[in-house]
Amino acid sequence: MPRNLDLTALRALVAVADSGGVTRAAGLLNLTQSAVSMQIKRLEEGLGTTFFTRAQRKLTLTPEGEQLLHYARRMLELNDEALSRMTDTAFDCEIRLGVPHDIVYPAIPAVLKRLSAVFPCARVNLVSCFTPRLKEEFARGEYDLILTTEEMPGDGGVVLDERELVWIGARGGMAAQQRPLRLGFEDSCKFRPVALAALDRAGIAWEMGFSGRSNDTVQAMIAADLAVSARMRGLLPEGTEEVGRSAGLPALGAMRICLYDAGVQKGEVTDRLKSEIAAAYSAPAIRTTTLPVDFRALSVSNASPA
Repeated sequence: MPRNLDLTALRALVAVADSGGVTRAAGLLNLTQSAVSMQIKRLEEGLGTTFFTRAQRKLTLTPEGEQLLHYARRMLELNDEALSRMTDTAFDCEIRLGVPHDIVYPAIPAVLKRLSAVFPCARVNLVSCFTPRLKEEFARGEYDLILTTEEMPGDGGVVLDERELVWIGARGGMAAQQRPLRLGFEDSCKFRPVALAALDRAGIAWEMGFSGRSNDTVQAMIAADLAVSARMRGLLPEGTEEVGRSAGLPALGAMRICLYDAGVQKGEVTDRLKSEIAAAYSAPAIRTTTLPVDFRALSVSNASPA
């Protein structure tokens, strides 16, 4: 069985080494001299060696003591850092984040998981709906940060990435070959008017296979090969694939992923979240990965657009 070094004893070792004696170390640690001596003795007995020699009424580290001191400093530094992160109220904050349904995966869960690992006391409340409603509610002060998908950002928006809009259908499906082309779009989807205009210009007959505000239902229809839709390249729902080229469907142009910051929630946590989001949406790996990740500090609201 693996053994664990006693951090309290290691702290005593460091204090004695830094102060040059048990008496001063005891004062620094707010312990008795006998307690400090006992901790050092316990370390020596446990590891079968000695860590100090006494010369001219001063304790000096042995070679083994110098080696352990190096590890002790590193272990105590990590211990103190972890305690600080877990208990420091400076990082106990709540950030309201809005993200469109169709770009939540795969980037956002991984971003929030990394943020939680660094700032476990921070909380992110995630709301997912479509860009028009996100921008309306952002203007009313209901979010600290939002992501959007739009042709061009509005005032205060920062472009994180530009991606081609592509046709998608069920993996190995045939819906893209049918005419009239059966479509699946939520009523407020930003990509819906773009797709309809492209089909009309290309002279391709179409019919709407869904009417409503449930993005989950739309994705189920597409995965079941009952309709096709459009998404940004690399951000495809599970069970779907690009189908435009094989079906002769028209190009849809490009959309931009934009970030808006209300400027209210400031500090290290917000800066780290913005940095993680920016890195995730500009990283090539996101364009082929679609695995969701659980996040214990995540509060999710699947809001439907008004």
